[in-house]
Amino acid sequence: MNAEPSALYGQAMQNRTSRLALTAAGVTVVLWASAFVSIRSAGAAYSPGALALGRLLAGALVLGCVLLIRREGLPPRAAWRGILISGLLWFGVYMVVLNWGEQEVDAGTAAMVVNIGPILIALLGARFLKESLPPRLVAGMAVSFAGAVAVGLSMSGGSEGSGGSSGAHASVLGVALCVVAAAAYAGGVVAQKPALAHGSALQVTTFGCLVGAVACLPFAGQLVEEAGRAPLSATLNMLYLGVFPTALAFTTWAYALARTTAGRMGATTYAVPALVVLLAWLFLGELPGPLTLAGGALCLAGVAVSRSRPRTVAAAGTAEST
Repeated sequence: MNAEPSALYGQAMQNRTSRLALTAAGVTVVLWASAFVSIRSAGAAYSPGALALGRLLAGALVLGCVLLIRREGLPPRAAWRGILISGLLWFGVYMVVLNWGEQEVDAGTAAMVVNIGPILIALLGARFLKESLPPRLVAGMAVSFAGAVAVGLSMSGGSEGSGGSSGAHASVLGVALCVVAAAAYAGGVVAQKPALAHGSALQVTTFGCLVGAVACLPFAGQLVEEAGRAPLSATLNMLYLGVFPTALAFTTWAYALARTTAGRMGATTYAVPALVVLLAWLFLGELPGPLTLAGGALCLAGVAVSRSRPRTVAAAGTAEST
């Protein structure tokens, strides 16, 4: 007699956890989309390494204060391997290379090309984390990958159309840098997932950010020099990057990642490019061409496919709850 109420309670708690994880992922997506625009703006005054270091120092300061207030302390020893790898790849390499890439391509294009990362996350997750690859997830990623290809083609065509070999070179270089950033991002996510089984989202994010900041310390001289002559708006953008897209968004990401698979979380970030195109148009005056917009639409369509559930599964869930 008590089995059914217990089952219903368990299902309700599971649904609540799923909603919280989805909300956390949504916060991450919005803030990461804004990061592409802020990087583009701050990059006019700060070099790639200096911008990455300033962002990481600001993020580490905020995260460290929150960690002390919450008295969470050091993460367990078992979490450190994943923290070190994700800190070097995601907080270190990814941020420097992405900053560099955004100096060569527009913010919308950078976001879309970097979002081949979810495909790499799914493949690496299947290989190293033994995660499954549901057909709808694979199909959704294929659609989104087609969107990323469309963006790359539109960028190359736009550069050639501008008439000059240097422009074409910049286009190819920018896309290549964004691909490297995507690979570092994917490796960092897959390394972070096991660490979240041992440490909290706040611990893993805080110390990953610190590892990235230490890795970027060689750029400290550039940061000091450039901060002295940078306009206030660029410095504020750098601080914004540290507080919101880094400290807050990486923590909400870790919270959600701990409650789902790396592949599904990666697929969620395909919503970023469409938001970036909108924000870049509103704040930077960058409006990609028709092919780039079509690529963005494909990215969003891929998210919808990858997040959808088969009707048979949905029907089974409904039948069990009645």
